[in-house]
Amino acid sequence: MKATAQLKAEHEGITLMLQILENVSRRLESGEQVDPAHLEKIIEFIRVFADRCHHGKEEDLLFPALEAAGIPKEGGPVGIMLLEHDEGRKHVRGMADALARYRDAGAPAGRDFATHAREYVALLSEHIEKENQVLYEMADSVLSESKQDELFEQFERIEEERIGHGKHEEFHRLLEELARIYLK
Repeated sequence: MKATAQLKAEHEGITLMLQILENVSRRLESGEQVDPAHLEKIIEFIRVFADRCHHGKEEDLLFPALEAAGIPKEGGPVGIMLLEHDEGRKHVRGMADALARYRDAGAPAGRDFATHAREYVALLSEHIEKENQVLYEMADSVLSESKQDELFEQFERIEEERIGHGKHEEFHRLLEELARIYLK
């Protein structure tokens, strides 16, 4: 499997979580109670799977490989992706702060959570589209098959080191559980 194909596959799981987060936001905005444990699990998924693992693979391995292959960081697509990763982290911090207040204050903090969540969903949805349609296509055109294989091997190590054995599967079970609740 190409390294970029693995990243695209991870985008599918992240996109499913974004759909869940969109529906959670809708409920919170209408004043409906949402289990804080679900919000906590959503944030954990984003921080661990989407950011530490997926974005870590991109930032630590793919982006430097692209730069080495001649795709510029500054003023180029890599720089834009890095800025968007940072912007996403700000929204996740906003969701986490709102969650801490939501446990005590309820609806008003829930609406704050939803505001950050919707901004995150919009940002990441566009971000994923750009990566899938532009950046990964560029990567496939400038990275050799052997470099893709090397990156894939390194991606596997990152996943094991950063999220741990069996955590990937645990996150897929979480996606299934939350999808049953929020995407019906």
